[in-house]
Amino acid sequence: MLIVKKFGGTSVADKDRIFNVAKRVAEDYRDGNDVVLVLSAQGDTTDDLIAKAHEITKRPSKREMDMLMTVGEQVSVSLMAMALQDMGIPAVSLNAWQVPMKTSSAYGAARLKSIDSDRIQAEIDHRRIVVITGFQGINKYDDYTTLGRGGSDTTAVAVAASLKADKCEIYTDVDGVYTADPRIVKKARKLKEITYDEMLELASLGAQVLNNRSVELAKKYKVKLEVRSSLNESEGTIVKGGTKVEKLLITGVACDRNAARISVMELQDVPGVAFNLFNLLAKNNINVDVIIQSAGREGTKDITFTVDESNLEESVSILEEHQEELRFKNIIVNSDVAKVSIVGTGMMSHAGVAAKMFEALYDAHININMISTSEIKVSVLIDEKHAEKAMNAIHDKFGLED
Repeated sequence: MLIVKKFGGTSVADKDRIFNVAKRVAEDYRDGNDVVLVLSAQGDTTDDLIAKAHEITKRPSKREMDMLMTVGEQVSVSLMAMALQDMGIPAVSLNAWQVPMKTSSAYGAARLKSIDSDRIQAEIDHRRIVVITGFQGINKYDDYTTLGRGGSDTTAVAVAASLKADKCEIYTDVDGVYTADPRIVKKARKLKEITYDEMLELASLGAQVLNNRSVELAKKYKVKLEVRSSLNESEGTIVKGGTKVEKLLITGVACDRNAARISVMELQDVPGVAFNLFNLLAKNNINVDVIIQSAGREGTKDITFTVDESNLEESVSILEEHQEELRFKNIIVNSDVAKVSIVGTGMMSHAGVAAKMFEALYDAHININMISTSEIKVSVLIDEKHAEKAMNAIHDKFGLED
């Protein structure tokens, strides 16, 4: 059996944790399995590297940031290979260049385009454990690129798909996917199974268990995915195409505290205005989420939308640079917001799910700023200070506790 395992930064934060992972991986290897290991940077390494960059300049170039950020994972994989070798297990570390992993050229937010699995397969054929850097790739200019937050998950699933692995295990500091973040909602319950679509929505809406791009890839290539704990041996949560478990009205509650709201005021109320605005942001690789357009008045209208807080400054700067072209009066920004969402395929066959969510927020005296819906999710934008209260109120209203 070929198993791809991914461990996050906290799992390899120090010597003891590195050897803990090495021992777990060695067990699978000694049982006759082939193992590929994908690692993130150790502990707070990524944050430390970002801080170092900002000691030099307030606005470092994205290319140079990617050059810097790839260092963290290279440290992790080399140390892990050494630990395995010290235990008598043949192992080799590979970075994105050595594989190689080809990506788009969007520094800081690149997308994997292809993985040449020949080198990995050759090492596996020699019965070595292959330890690969997550989160990074190389573009057509042979520059290092990074895949964005949670990119190591994407690397692991892409490697599993490329090798046609029997399964891909994602190890985190929680032991599976819960109905809500158990650190915030104490009554949250671990799910035995969850569909790709539900997991994709939860990941996109702030649940930090899995990166949303990794779930997209798992669904596309039918990779058997399991979320497990790096700290214990308990069973995790299986992510797959369909579940045998009786469907709940909703599967989970997610919260994204990294949302920021931008209101572009008094745009000209003419055809093409929304296209020009959002096309401008798209060209700069800025994703937009919840969108509200006001009814026209006196020849103008307002458009309000949300972006990830990390893109807030750049978004405002781009819009202000094109103010004359877009012909708006001013921009109003609010970063003290949170997006709280419910997700579940069960809501497709049940009426009144959104109303039940809104009732929970009403009972908790929480005001809703914006609303967005799809077939299997409802999202609301609220004041950030009410985020935890909202999650608990919604979780209780839908009876998701153990």
